[in-house]
Amino acid sequence: MNDPQLNEADPEIHAHIVKEEERQRSTLRLIPSENYASQAVLDACGSVLNNKYSEGYAGRRYYEGQENIDAIENLAKDRLKALFGADHVNVQPYSGSPANLAVYLAFCKPGDTIMGLGLPSGGHLTHGWKVSITGKFFNAVQYGVREDDHRIDFDEVASMAREHQPRIIFCGTTAYPRTIDFARFAEIARSVDAVLVADIAHISGLIAGGAHPSPVGFAEVISSTTHKTLRGPRGGMILCDEKHAKAIDRAVFPGLQGGPHNGTTAAIAVAAKLASTDEFKAYAHQIVENAKALAEGLLSRGLQLVTGGTDNHLLISDLSTKGVPGKVAAQALDRAGIVTNYNSVPFDKRKPFDPSGLRFGTPAVTSRGMGTDEMDSLAGWMIEIIENVEDEATVSRIRGEVGDLCAQFPAPGLLVE
Repeated sequence: MNDPQLNEADPEIHAHIVKEEERQRSTLRLIPSENYASQAVLDACGSVLNNKYSEGYAGRRYYEGQENIDAIENLAKDRLKALFGADHVNVQPYSGSPANLAVYLAFCKPGDTIMGLGLPSGGHLTHGWKVSITGKFFNAVQYGVREDDHRIDFDEVASMAREHQPRIIFCGTTAYPRTIDFARFAEIARSVDAVLVADIAHISGLIAGGAHPSPVGFAEVISSTTHKTLRGPRGGMILCDEKHAKAIDRAVFPGLQGGPHNGTTAAIAVAAKLASTDEFKAYAHQIVENAKALAEGLLSRGLQLVTGGTDNHLLISDLSTKGVPGKVAAQALDRAGIVTNYNSVPFDKRKPFDPSGLRFGTPAVTSRGMGTDEMDSLAGWMIEIIENVEDEATVSRIRGEVGDLCAQFPAPGLLVE
């Protein structure tokens, strides 16, 4: 980062940003919800659009001077509608969790029954987990995965839907390495007259690039973040059928939030344009190829993976057979420049803050241009560290090798040293 104005105004913050840029440049970032935004996306986020307040929607604002903001928001919406084939898009949610909360506000009243995948099975907090507002304000029931193969148990989903008659059924995950069967969820939702909501925060880029089936045509409402595999800014969006457009828009504003973040809106428009290219489609498919190659490399070296592999961008490892807690492994990997997060596995016997597993994925390393050969090298390093978490000599050696690999594949949006 070369920003003399920021350095002069606040050298402490400048120094931390410089350090973070170096960390992102020199490490293998495997947290599946992280990625590298392009310089164009970063520029839009940090533009003069930050100076403008724009409560309301295009053509219906509460402040004057909106001609440029209206044009930008319409571009973002039109590009996303074309990209995903959706009837209507709202790009104002501040992120994925507020987007989900807006969906609840549009269709539910406090105390209504909602249904989603339980957090220990790979769901998200906002799908009704008990510590979330969604689990406190609504009567949340949670479906899970089968114990033998850790796949979503559709017999349980159907049975629970019949028993509890939920107003909303959420399908979508944050730690589930398999393709989501939107058609099956839609069939169950129709049978109980529930609104099906697909949370595609993790896989929106894969869907845009044709590397994962789309929920459009199955789910009446689709929520998502705009970063992760889509490589946009830290924002949110809601796609829906035309019949729900007014309810969704009213829920976002004025129901839940005030003025949108206009720099974010512009960056979403940029990301949507980039996601419509053949280059992005190739990238989306490469994410999945890399994830499968990483899975193969780990399995062949004796690491146990939840569901036995992956269909998408992420993997969950169960370290029980290695005798290493997930947190200890994640910290050792981090010291070696391989950044993951510790994570519960289905039916985990350990506590959530000290679980048995690791979660990791390939979006960010694929953005750097790495391929299946690099994934095999990465698998070797990960196994070596997991089996030697207290051997700092091994950790240090691999940290150097990781740095050499990163230097060969510059990260998008970062200055090359």
